[in-house]
Amino acid sequence: MKRGFYTIMSAQFFSSLADNALFVVAVDLLINSGAAEWQRAALVPMFALFYVILAPFVGAFADAYPKGQVMFISNAIKVIGCLLMLFGHHPLLAYAVVGLGAAAYSPAKYGILTELLPASQLVRANGWIEGLTITSIILGVLLGGQLVGPQISGWLLSFDLPLIDTPIDTPSEAAICVIGLLYAGAAWFNTRIPRTATQLVPLRQDMSRSMFSNVMDLLPDFWRCNNRLWHDKLGQISLSTTTLFWGVSGNLRYIVLAWSAVALGYSTTKASALVGVVAIGTAVGAILASMRMKLDGATRVIPLGIAMGLLVVGMNFIHSIWLAVPFLIVLGGLGGFLVVPMNALLQHRGHNLMGSGRSIAVQNFNEQACILGLGVVYSMFTRFGMSAYGAITCFGLLVAGIMWCIQLWHRHNCKQHPQEIKRLLDIARHDHH
Repeated sequence: MKRGFYTIMSAQFFSSLADNALFVVAVDLLINSGAAEWQRAALVPMFALFYVILAPFVGAFADAYPKGQVMFISNAIKVIGCLLMLFGHHPLLAYAVVGLGAAAYSPAKYGILTELLPASQLVRANGWIEGLTITSIILGVLLGGQLVGPQISGWLLSFDLPLIDTPIDTPSEAAICVIGLLYAGAAWFNTRIPRTATQLVPLRQDMSRSMFSNVMDLLPDFWRCNNRLWHDKLGQISLSTTTLFWGVSGNLRYIVLAWSAVALGYSTTKASALVGVVAIGTAVGAILASMRMKLDGATRVIPLGIAMGLLVVGMNFIHSIWLAVPFLIVLGGLGGFLVVPMNALLQHRGHNLMGSGRSIAVQNFNEQACILGLGVVYSMFTRFGMSAYGAITCFGLLVAGIMWCIQLWHRHNCKQHPQEIKRLLDIARHDHH
């Protein structure tokens, strides 16, 4: 791997670490303020909101400027969201602003991989960056849980800066200050990301028209890119699979917190460790996939998505921590092995069909729309009185059913368009080698 790849990984690690720690702190803030459970579940879709709204614009933005610069600006927006939460704004609003920064960050983070590395290294690179992202999720939720716990929060609040009277009086406020430092670390790594030789694609600007009109010109381009990817016989399968995976994974963070509270009686600090257990399994699955899977064989992992949905339902029958840990590791492992080859195939098709930043923006739009949609569905389940067990059952069966439909869709494509599928797989095989 090129040296710049490790700088990208470092920036991604600290930024994702802070995102996930802040999620746990936001949940704790809502619990302590007496907010309803549906508001806590709504944190996940609120984070995804700007991914969906801004998807037509952030891809073009990432292609128009050096991607290290885009990532730096995005981290600055995350810091603003962090400060909003610190100074008393509603956690749902503040976490949505952090999601705004993440929405701008993602096309640059993934897009630069296709600029920096050859296609033959994309599966391996995705394995490493997804593995590192999952590691940051593990450590992030653990860190967030510990920062609001009595031991570390008491130690942080005991600091007394000379001649400075700070308004930091609660464990959550002290935790947010630490998280802000993590975002600052990510921003420093952003400044060290190398500039690639890929030609920038400037945003179209007609000086005779308003800025709003110029921005709106990006909408038709985005929808054309979206339609091209959905009409590609391999792109549509990889996009639908990764879309569903991230929809599940995004909401699983809160589902595990809610499940561990009712099934095991865990507090936020203890429950956050179980979210990390799922992430450990995902990291192992991602690394195994990066070593064993090839680009042209990515579609063979589709059945793992069906199994993943059924395992989510199986959580309802786990009431012992000794069973919960291996069960959650297996659940995460299936997801990690599923997403790495599919993500690499999707990036490959997107890069061939359009610019890397635009293809990642299309991917983010669909994936975050799924997170938003599934998150709203789960929030409504709890809003109207369904128990955590019932909501988890409906959620898991929905996921398994959709993955089964995707499998049937791919089989239909192989029967109806065998020559096109063969041609696209040959391209993937050639580029992989």
